[in-house]
Amino acid sequence: MSRSIVALLLFCLPLLAGAADPRSRFRDIWQAEWAWRLQQMPQLATSVGVHAHDDRLGEVGPGAQQYRLEYWRAVLAQLDGLNQDKLDGSNRINYLIYRAQIESFIGNIALGSSEMPLNSDSAFYTDLAFLPRQHRFADANDVRRYIARLRAIPAYFDQHIELLEAGLSSGRTLPRVVLEGREEPIAKVAGLKDPEVSSYYDPMRRLPQTIAPKLVAQLQQEARSAILEAVIPAHAKLLRFMRDRYIPGARTTLAASSLPDGAAWYRRQILDYVTEDLTPAQIHRIGLVEVERIQGEMEKIIAELKFKGDFAAFLEFLRSDPQFYARSPDELLAQAAWVAKRADGALPKFFGRLPRLPYGVQAVPDAIAPYYTGGRYVPPAQGSNEPGWYWVNTHDLPSRPLYTLPALTLHEAVPGHHLQGALASEQGEQPPFRRYSYISAYGEGWALYAEELGVEMGIYRTPYERFGQLTYAMWRACRLVVDTGIHSQNWTRQQARDYMLAHTALSAHEINTEVDRYISWPGQALSYMIGMIRIRDLRREAETALGPDFDLRAFHDSVLELGSVPLPILSEHVRGWIELQKGRVE
Repeated sequence: MSRSIVALLLFCLPLLAGAADPRSRFRDIWQAEWAWRLQQMPQLATSVGVHAHDDRLGEVGPGAQQYRLEYWRAVLAQLDGLNQDKLDGSNRINYLIYRAQIESFIGNIALGSSEMPLNSDSAFYTDLAFLPRQHRFADANDVRRYIARLRAIPAYFDQHIELLEAGLSSGRTLPRVVLEGREEPIAKVAGLKDPEVSSYYDPMRRLPQTIAPKLVAQLQQEARSAILEAVIPAHAKLLRFMRDRYIPGARTTLAASSLPDGAAWYRRQILDYVTEDLTPAQIHRIGLVEVERIQGEMEKIIAELKFKGDFAAFLEFLRSDPQFYARSPDELLAQAAWVAKRADGALPKFFGRLPRLPYGVQAVPDAIAPYYTGGRYVPPAQGSNEPGWYWVNTHDLPSRPLYTLPALTLHEAVPGHHLQGALASEQGEQPPFRRYSYISAYGEGWALYAEELGVEMGIYRTPYERFGQLTYAMWRACRLVVDTGIHSQNWTRQQARDYMLAHTALSAHEINTEVDRYISWPGQALSYMIGMIRIRDLRREAETALGPDFDLRAFHDSVLELGSVPLPILSEHVRGWIELQKGRVE
């Protein structure tokens, strides 16, 4: 029996005896698929607190991708058979979000996304760096499962090499120009001589005290052997492939439209990340309007400072004056922590509900820092005893200006990603496919809105910090222009860099990193500004409709209470909240 038929039977048979009621049938559909999804994606299972698959990394090769495609097509057929009119309230929202997830899975595999399992921001080999943080180490069996995962890395890499080879054959690769240096994280592991230097060994230094010392020593030796015999050789093999085969064979074009079915693939990315059916041309125009608006605000601050020189001269002053840069990694981290605590103190005035989960401030790990973004929020694995982490990149301090640090902190920590994500994780009544999903237009749109909210919160203390907030907003507006320019209008890499240099106060290093991110990760960068515009417009709509009865804390709670949702669903929900508030005061 073929694997595709097995996939169909695995999914459909449990449903044949299911209830005829659409709500019950829908529950049966997503529960069966979610259990299968966790089995297929063991690292996802670990991150959401399901540990039945902690000894595996999962199959990801071309055969596995075809299997998943046919399974999800069977799921979509089941969804098509539901009477949607019988679904209301939360069931309707769940259905719309779930269906969009399944359609995205199908669309991306069908259009060849699995043949490009890396970009300039992340990759299958760098993602494994999160294993030591996410894995559970409660007892000796947990440790053995972790070691089994280390032993599984060679097969996992081999299957990814198969995908990359398929991409070379089909023409679906990253542009060669953004691959320079991307093999360095692989080389660092491949060159290790001492397994205890590896980050994969770090958990073995702090095993639970309930494990007998003799067994601890045995497990530590098994981990050292797994790193020497499996992890390091797997990275060495991958490094040879990347240097000898993949990078030399990668495409020389930049645009997503140059890929096979490239225009359709780019539209798929836009729909996934923006959640609205906007064309590249529409997004480009929105970006140009926002750039002009924000530039006007920036010019006002320059005039306020009585700076002698034009806009370009002011940007050069910000990029080069030592007063705007930390002298040590600890100074940068201390400043980030100070901003974070001031933001914490302002939250009760702006939010009715606050999360229980705390967060900390850490440096981006050295292994990935040279090619990593300026900051990132890292949520804890579900069920772990870890906090959330606000990562700050302390690599290359002259590219990390202090005047943008408040905006970065508001975005990544509070009231941005940590606040939103922690509240979402506490909504236990939501099905897991919602609770553990991340919709970029909502999450990044909210985080960018949080940067702007910082003005009202009193976080920006100087004109330079206010300019920093505006340059971050300008950065996201420029993304709309640059991303669509590259992928639908054939902009060059230098054209994109020049546009960013002319309009933002980002350092040259940050701009180079960001432009390569847009080249290698089409569509994702569009989500920030589009999402923020929708949230900002909904607030204005609520303020106009409710007048003096508008409650900002209640509005924010309304925006956050559904968790991560597509923008059309958020708009419908907030408008329903507005009508409810109007009914209460009339």
